[in-house]
Amino acid sequence: KAGKDEGGSFMYEKINEPLSIRGLKLKNRIVFAPTTMGLSEEEYLERLGIIAAGGAAMLVIGDVPVLRHSLFAKSLYSTKGFEFYRRVTEVIHKNGAKACAQLHVSDSDIKGMLRYVPGMLMKRITPDRLRELMNERTGPYITGIPESKIGKITASFGDAAVLAGKAGFDMIQVHGDRMCGSFSSSVFNHRTDSYGASAANRAKFACECIAAVRQALPDMPVEYKLAVRQENPHYGNAGILVEELPVFLPLLEKAGVDSYHVALADHSSLSDTVPPKSHPYFSGEGCFLKYCDEVKKYSSLPVCAVGGLTNPDFVEEQLTRSRIDYAAMSRQLIADPEWPNKTAGKNQDKIRFCVRCNRECLGGMMEHRGVHCIYDKKKEDVQ
Repeated sequence: KAGKDEGGSFMYEKINEPLSIRGLKLKNRIVFAPTTMGLSEEEYLERLGIIAAGGAAMLVIGDVPVLRHSLFAKSLYSTKGFEFYRRVTEVIHKNGAKACAQLHVSDSDIKGMLRYVPGMLMKRITPDRLRELMNERTGPYITGIPESKIGKITASFGDAAVLAGKAGFDMIQVHGDRMCGSFSSSVFNHRTDSYGASAANRAKFACECIAAVRQALPDMPVEYKLAVRQENPHYGNAGILVEELPVFLPLLEKAGVDSYHVALADHSSLSDTVPPKSHPYFSGEGCFLKYCDEVKKYSSLPVCAVGGLTNPDFVEEQLTRSRIDYAAMSRQLIADPEWPNKTAGKNQDKIRFCVRCNRECLGGMMEHRGVHCIYDKKKEDVQ
């Protein structure tokens, strides 16, 4: 706690220090991480407004599809979809925050998944098992995409970025998981053309996506969600091995990246990428920070951390040490949207800390009830 505000309360100075990324000024170092909410449109907009009003500098809106047709998210290309994203940015801006669009292409083999529909309808296939089946089909799907089609996919990132800018987004995040992450990963990518085999070739797809955004919007800040996987023990299947960062990072930066949002690679258990306090490996505060340490060895760009961040003393220390440059939170800002405001000297002793139980957030999403928090329940229900 480095200083006091006018009322005499402690203020976390580094947390509340502005940060500029390619001319975009963030008022502090806290952003809301991309989060699948599973809420109705009006509930979702209300939740975004509450989080923005709580003081977060920027909200990242997850899984905005770059292709014209999407089964799981609204399209920027349709009148209704564009209006939805315009309302999203309007609500965020009205409540004092910036808005970032996380652009992505799904790596799910939708046609191949049709065989599992009967089992899902009859509840013989659980959501967890369906996820496993989808992951099993990712490798053959990515490996089999015709090279002639790849250029159309990567170019669509530029088209979608232009629409996102028109809808009011202030930053673009290229999702380094999903298809970018699967092309990057030797677990899934078994191609023998210029998009496969070597690490440099496996980086090509992501670099083309970034370059398409940079060419379409030269002045727009571009963040890359850097999905890192590891062995010994094995976690994550898509994304980039720590040992491959020296190859990938210079290529990503040459393509036009301005900053990194560093996280564990997906395509494994959801409780790995959203780890509870009881996780056997990622139980600690800032559980993915070691990946940020590796990125910092090879890049001077701003690095955003995510993963189990709850304590302002801890976050302030990481920022002060320049271990990270800004921090992303999801569960903590769902538990207490006012966390950023409170670190500026307002009711710090009343912060509702996320206990990382995953009961009503990840649990609510998996049970199709929407993302909520145990703090939303009555006190007697929590105990």
